[in-house]
Amino acid sequence: MIKMKILTGFLTGIFANSAGIFLYILLFSEMDIASTIKDAVRNDYLGKVIALGAALNFLPFFIFLKKDQIYQARGVILASLLSAITIAVIKFL
Repeated sequence: MIKMKILTGFLTGIFANSAGIFLYILLFSEMDIASTIKDAVRNDYLGKVIALGAALNFLPFFIFLKKDQIYQARGVILASLLSAITIAVIKFL
């Protein structure tokens, strides 16, 4: 039961991060999504785009806390941690 709640929060965090990335690209990039991601990989700023997308994780995190759904909030934190690890791997490899 607890693992399912954490998984729900984790998937919510991954979805929020992805939505944040796409929202950032749509609002601030002059290129389409695929071109922006290719350009980010080529010019070594993909980690910055992921980090800006991860800022959207604050919304589900605080909603889960407000509703006293602690395990779902932990899942969102795990998704944010995965984003941070991904950024570190991209940056140093």
